Amino acid sequence: MRIGDAAAAAGATPRALRLYEERGLMPPPARTAGGQRDYDGTDVARVRVIRGLLALGLTIEDLRGHAESFDLLVADPSRRCGSASGGPVVRRRIAALDEEIARLTRLRAALARAVEQPLPG
Repeated sequence: MRIGDAAAAAGATPRALRLYEERGLMPPPARTAGGQRDYDGTDVARVRVIRGLLALGLTIEDLRGHAESFDLLVADPSRRCGSASGGPVVRRRIAALDEEIARLTRLRAALARAVEQPLPG
């Protein structure tokens, strides 16, 4: 299927599919005789896995070194992404999220104090 059809089937955009390919999250797809990208059902499933992992808060950079594991998630969607080689990546992302939550909590508290107190000057 063409890139637009594959993107629509995966809930993505053609631009996202090209980005995933450029960043090494997807292997280059087959090409038609006319040179157009030609995706199959496995490619669509892989894009769904990538989108699911990104929706969980992982980044493209987090995923780059683990593209070979996506096929395992395609084959067994119930597989846990924190197992095997993905575990350290997931733990690092959780730590980064915890730091960001702490930073935002401090910022919120400072803003709440500022609202309750008159500004100096």
